[in-house]
Amino acid sequence: MKILLDTCTALWWWQDSPRLSKMAREKIAESRNTIYFSAASALEVSIKVRLGKLGLSGMISRDISAAVAVSGWKALPIELNEAQRAGSLEWPHRDPFDRLLAAQAIQHHLNLITCDPVFSTLEELTVVW
Repeated sequence: MKILLDTCTALWWWQDSPRLSKMAREKIAESRNTIYFSAASALEVSIKVRLGKLGLSGMISRDISAAVAVSGWKALPIELNEAQRAGSLEWPHRDPFDRLLAAQAIQHHLNLITCDPVFSTLEELTVVW
């Protein structure tokens, strides 16, 4: 299975949070699955840390690329066509980070692991939680 992690899912994984569902934890840990972490999530985390809305320590706060690599995940850059698709999705949700994650998951046929119910309103998106 090819999986894209929502930002909070990745953070909860790194923090070993009990908020992470059993299903999400199993899918991320399964060695046969390919896990992707989006550049959109890196941007979202960095902005929230800078604004003081998210407190992080260790490798995650210093070098998200290294944290992704150590986790065995693949970095997913944002392509122009994905950005355009994110902006043109017929979806009332306005959060630009969520729109990018949704567009990337759809474009690359990835399952999105997220607890956010707003994603379930997109028919072409497969959500796992």
